[in-house]
Amino acid sequence: MTQVSISAKDVKRLRDMTGAGMMDCKRALGEANGSLDAAVDLLRKKGQRVAAKRADREALQGLILTRISDSGHTGIIVEVNCETDFVARNDEFDAFANEVADLILASRPSDLDALLALPLADGRTVGEALIDLTGKIGEKLGIRRFSVLSVKDGQVIDYIHPGSRLGVLVTLSGTGSLEETGRDVAMQIAALNPLAVHREDVPSDVQAKELEIGKESARLEGKPEHLLDRIAKGKLERFFKDNVLVEQPFVKDASLRVRDVLKKSGANVSEFVRCALGE
Repeated sequence: MTQVSISAKDVKRLRDMTGAGMMDCKRALGEANGSLDAAVDLLRKKGQRVAAKRADREALQGLILTRISDSGHTGIIVEVNCETDFVARNDEFDAFANEVADLILASRPSDLDALLALPLADGRTVGEALIDLTGKIGEKLGIRRFSVLSVKDGQVIDYIHPGSRLGVLVTLSGTGSLEETGRDVAMQIAALNPLAVHREDVPSDVQAKELEIGKESARLEGKPEHLLDRIAKGKLERFFKDNVLVEQPFVKDASLRVRDVLKKSGANVSEFVRCALGE
């Protein structure tokens, strides 16, 4: 059987098409008897095999990225994952993650399945590109979650903590300096991880659980039975002050509550998303 000669030009072309390594491209072209289309299929199948082998691995490293629309009325946040911090600093992984973030802002998919089906600039879907990059890098890669926030009258403000391992989106409305206040509030959310904007937004089952914990704690401390409900309500109040955004002490000045800062700047917070790697 005559062995097909593989030119450096074809190897480079295949590499440009797939992003695979030079030796992988050369081997694939050899197996495909010089056919570029068949070589592309072989490289994709390799990526699928690698993805299948590493499917049970944990991918808890990666990048948290945000994007804000030109109008400031819409923002997105996405968590793109890999297995190691080393790969999180890889240029190709970084480029892929940033392309995904841009695509989410432009297309605003309804869920992860819809995102994975969207085409990238080179024609591959996000899902296909993930498999290809998995085969090339050799680690489990994934997109764990994303959120889109929009506001009609106001701004969406983003904050990414240095290292891109933690990010926040927050929507503000009002007449004050929304950008400056929003950044302070976003940093507050990053630092103290509140559960909700207002106490009314804390789910009723969470409140009931905290009341029960407070009551049982007081009982174990030997408090009189007729005082347990009052003590539990007091503990729930402290829970609200620790976990409700507007009731938390302001990180820049603990003598103020976040609600005081918002009132002073003429701003209101309607919702937020906090995203930390692996949480």
